[in-house]
Amino acid sequence: MTISVFKNLQTHKAVFALAFPMVLSNITVPLLGLVDTAVIGHLEHAFYLGGVAMGSTMITVLFFLLGFLRMSTTGLTAQALGANDKQALVRVLAQGVLMSLLAALVILLIHPLIERVVLGLSDASDEVRFYAEEYFSVRIWSAPATLTNMVIMGWLLGTQNARLPMVLSIVVNIFNIGLDILFVVGFDWKVQGAAAASVLADYAGLVLGIWFVIRRSRQLQLGTFAKPFASIRQGIGRFVRLNRDIFLRSLSLQLVFSFMTFQGATLGDNIIAANAVLMSFLMLISYAMDGFAYAMESMVGKAIGAKDRQQLTITLSVTTFWGGIGAVLLTVVFGVFGAQIVAIISDIDAVRSEASIYLPWLIVMPVISMWCFLLDGIFIGATRGKDMRNTMLLAMLGFFFVWWALNDFGNHALWAAMLTFMGLRGGLLAVVMFYQWRKEQFLPEH
Repeated sequence: MTISVFKNLQTHKAVFALAFPMVLSNITVPLLGLVDTAVIGHLEHAFYLGGVAMGSTMITVLFFLLGFLRMSTTGLTAQALGANDKQALVRVLAQGVLMSLLAALVILLIHPLIERVVLGLSDASDEVRFYAEEYFSVRIWSAPATLTNMVIMGWLLGTQNARLPMVLSIVVNIFNIGLDILFVVGFDWKVQGAAAASVLADYAGLVLGIWFVIRRSRQLQLGTFAKPFASIRQGIGRFVRLNRDIFLRSLSLQLVFSFMTFQGATLGDNIIAANAVLMSFLMLISYAMDGFAYAMESMVGKAIGAKDRQQLTITLSVTTFWGGIGAVLLTVVFGVFGAQIVAIISDIDAVRSEASIYLPWLIVMPVISMWCFLLDGIFIGATRGKDMRNTMLLAMLGFFFVWWALNDFGNHALWAAMLTFMGLRGGLLAVVMFYQWRKEQFLPEH
């Protein structure tokens, strides 16, 4: 079966048609983070970089907690496409947009409370906390655009179109980078400039995303949107349950990443700044591997919607093969050029020195973590949110146990716990899938 799978050129082309554009577009996201870090990292004090790291982590927690908006939209849209259900295609989009706007409204109403509570729990220096608050208070106003863009990206990907999400992501991030340099370097707005650049870029992306949805709808000949929008309540229970489970999964994930930043802050300004640099490496891994995960989501969802057991099997094998090659390449790049990348990001000697100490953890990270990204894609495409929720909770417990057990080793304990966490995410999902596969509970019937 394996030999025939890898001779299936049509599936290879389909994987690359979805994965390659998403890899390109996703890489622009951590590159944007690298530009943010580099621009702020070249200011005269480490606390500017620490403040941006903490403030952006707060934003990441909020927005990534709502990452279920993209995930659920991709899975449900792909299944509707596979089943050739045009009304469901529009209904999923409508449900996602409605939920994104409601979530954005809640965030804007309660963001002062979130700011006070989160910063009140931090042991960071007064300077880091001040600039974190400054960044957060500006960046939060991008919530309506950011969350709606998640739905649009998920919907476009679910319709098997990765080119439009690629263009959308690249345009937004190039726009953001240009404004970043203009506001921070040109106008000397420092931290507020970095935040304002992101806000303006997100709203520009929303306008472009709406236009892309209109174009794709015409290509799919979806017709009038009136009837599906009128039946927006149909299937809303399944939509809410799926989003609930993925939300809890995302909450566990963000607790881990937030703990990395805030615990690092207790170890000093240079440690939190060094971790900010190294987390940019981890984000690069995440977004690069997510390109293959997105392909998995879309193709798995379509195969399940069409009840095509053979195509599902081929999709799993081919996408895993190319995802593995991508992970090995990232490991080689980090191993050979890691020190040079650190030097480009920051010219503060103390930050460079600290980052080089913990760089080996990032060199081995891609080959350990690739499985969690690919398996996430499989379970999202299959809309199995409950399994994702349960395994993520167990992986989070593993993270905190390893950190507690190795706490005497300082920042090394944090990175050891992170490596364990990424390994558990993939390993536990693999166990669940293997069990369901053996019991013929995962694959659709012929």
